[in-house]
Amino acid sequence: MAVNLADKLDTGISPQQFMDGMQKNQDEFKSGYEQFTWENESDREFFDSLKFRDDLRVLLLAADWCGDVVRNVPVVFHALETAEIPTEVLILEENFDVMDQFLTMGGRSVPVVIFTDTGGYVLGKWGPRPEHVQQIMVRFKQENPDREASDYQEKMAVCRKELIAAYGEGTDHHAVIIKELRELISGF
Repeated sequence: MAVNLADKLDTGISPQQFMDGMQKNQDEFKSGYEQFTWENESDREFFDSLKFRDDLRVLLLAADWCGDVVRNVPVVFHALETAEIPTEVLILEENFDVMDQFLTMGGRSVPVVIFTDTGGYVLGKWGPRPEHVQQIMVRFKQENPDREASDYQEKMAVCRKELIAAYGEGTDHHAVIIKELRELISGF
């Protein structure tokens, strides 16, 4: 059976409310938001062309303490604003029921960008990070399945450094996120 989130539509906060209400990482988030530029005119045109679609909605699971939210969501917000797709942010800690339907390798990872139709049926999702960055975490989890191992946290710290390096310098990852979102949306 298809996942339906109709009961969650119109329960979240706006992207602006999320940004304004951030208790952590607000300056870094806003900096990423302000630094966004369209690197590819055809991508901007694609998202602009979505303004005529009134059949899409987005529920975005996020938490202000999460580094991947800070890096990725400003780009997602720009894409969705350009497309004029109605977007609501669901705060992770208030929406574990939704989060638990969109686990990443069995864990709660944000952001998760959930595209639905107007009836709440899930069409697709993106997140928690660009695919090339996510592959580092996939490899780490496969190689370190025991979270209770004495060296797990030490290895996780090394993995986090690899993740940050994979994002690249400055806004290098913005175009990658736009490309992945475009490919996903093109499928529905």
